[in-house]
Amino acid sequence: MASQWDNFLGNLGEWLGTFTGIGREAQELESTDSILCLEQGSEERLVHFRLRRFAAGDRGGTPIRDHSEDYRSLGRQVVFFSSGSFCKGTLQVAPGSVFGGEFGFIHGDRRHRLVQLHRDDGRFDQLVLIREWRNGTPQAECPPLDLEQLSGPWRGEAQRISADWPEPETLAASWELRPQAGSLQWCCQIGNDTMAGSLEGNLGPSPAVRSASMPEPQRFTLLPDGGYHLSPEQVSHRSGFAVEAGWLSGPNRLERLIRRFDASGAWRDSTRVVLQRA
Repeated sequence: MASQWDNFLGNLGEWLGTFTGIGREAQELESTDSILCLEQGSEERLVHFRLRRFAAGDRGGTPIRDHSEDYRSLGRQVVFFSSGSFCKGTLQVAPGSVFGGEFGFIHGDRRHRLVQLHRDDGRFDQLVLIREWRNGTPQAECPPLDLEQLSGPWRGEAQRISADWPEPETLAASWELRPQAGSLQWCCQIGNDTMAGSLEGNLGPSPAVRSASMPEPQRFTLLPDGGYHLSPEQVSHRSGFAVEAGWLSGPNRLERLIRRFDASGAWRDSTRVVLQRA
């Protein structure tokens, strides 16, 4: 079985992209262009990282930010799956501390990344959407997500990595979204875990931010490039919760990344789910 480091190497290459802030009401905020390079070093366990960010539309100019560092190991805050997809972030929710996380999807020559930010009181703040293409490949993104695209049954497989056991557990997975009595019923299963809930409203692209019950109150946001985000409005070290991002990388392929936290606010496990339309 491939190691975390081997999975990390699935992200090697030069990636052209854009960083876009997404506000509380799903409005697009400031954007910057980017070039991110992950290059294998001369040592077996050495990767050079460099991220340059540019004023929007000026990737050929002088970067407004230029950050480099070397990786020789990976911390507990990040989990890489067999495809190279990953999620990382806060390991322990604490009062007065900012909570955040990143979901990184990779499929073919595309990466779709989403950064989640909460304020130091635990309240949701904003998202940063990062759309990337491997240099030299077409820069075509996925359509903005519409709930119609997610409707119906899906079947697939999940990999789960827990905080106390880094080897992935493989589990059967399913998902279904269907209209019922003026709302949308959501049911998903990963192994023996079942989550059922509802989204307000009907199928379609609007509103882009919806209230969800899973069964606790959540906020569900439809995003450009085939993405979505699901999270509590408020995170706390006094109750368990999960945060999630999804990417519809093709009409019949849905990938989900989920981070779960226990009742003390400690990171519990991370799960990658790949589903095909049934």
